[in-house]
Amino acid sequence: MDDSILQMINSTLRVSTPLLFAAIGGMISERSGVINIALEGIMLCGAFTAAAVSLATQSAPAGAAAAVLCGLLVAAAYAFFVIEIRADQIVAGIAVNMFAAGATAFLCKILYQSSTSTPSLALEYRFQSAPVWMAGGVVILAWAWMKYSPLGLWVRFAGEHPEALDSAGIGVKRVRWFAVLLSGVLSGMAGASLSIFLASSFTRNMTSGRGFMALAAMIFGKWKPIPAALACLFFGFSDALQIRLQGVVLWGSEPVPVQFIQILPYLVTILVLAGVVGQSRAPKALGLPFRSS
Repeated sequence: MDDSILQMINSTLRVSTPLLFAAIGGMISERSGVINIALEGIMLCGAFTAAAVSLATQSAPAGAAAAVLCGLLVAAAYAFFVIEIRADQIVAGIAVNMFAAGATAFLCKILYQSSTSTPSLALEYRFQSAPVWMAGGVVILAWAWMKYSPLGLWVRFAGEHPEALDSAGIGVKRVRWFAVLLSGVLSGMAGASLSIFLASSFTRNMTSGRGFMALAAMIFGKWKPIPAALACLFFGFSDALQIRLQGVVLWGSEPVPVQFIQILPYLVTILVLAGVVGQSRAPKALGLPFRSS
């Protein structure tokens, strides 16, 4: 196989990794009935935590573990507001995203005297390929778990028929808590794969809308693990393609402005959503607070 094709496949898999983690996390949350707009903010918190802890410990696994814990804590705060207090899920998710953008820049300034980035990690203190394999494993496990396990069935019922689940004596709120927390764990790992796998440091707002792209992939995949993963790979391919196209000359002797190339993944996301959003059926109870009878 041609080296350029192999490089393109490798690049696609790498840049798709954060999307895969976040999309599967978002899918689990939304299949339980909880909209998770907060994916972007949780990823950003995870990215900062992973970079900071990896710098302190000189260990990528320690950074990833800290990012997962951070994602769990942020998701717990989000779950408290939307499940227990029954706050508007869209507004609460946006609030988490705004908090993450400000808090990570503030902590970066306090710890490293820079509000834009953390110091760079040496290559030996970063992941090389492990997150790619982990993301693939997460997709397969999520598919099997949702399809065959009792808890996966409960998550699906919590988003489709919560009253039926409640009448069977299973706590809908507990199921939704579990789903949102698991979503936070996976989103935290998505953030870690950005800062200590794809990059060598945390930079301000480095998620650059990937949390929303993961949501788009989830919708494109109709809230199912395998189709959502394929959508992530498609978006990852468009991102890898824009990297390869930077500097290309289409007419005359001047290259295409890099800004036009960089919008390619976002343009693809918009076009995909415009084409499929009306054809995708969300879980019936998505976004609806549950009140036990």
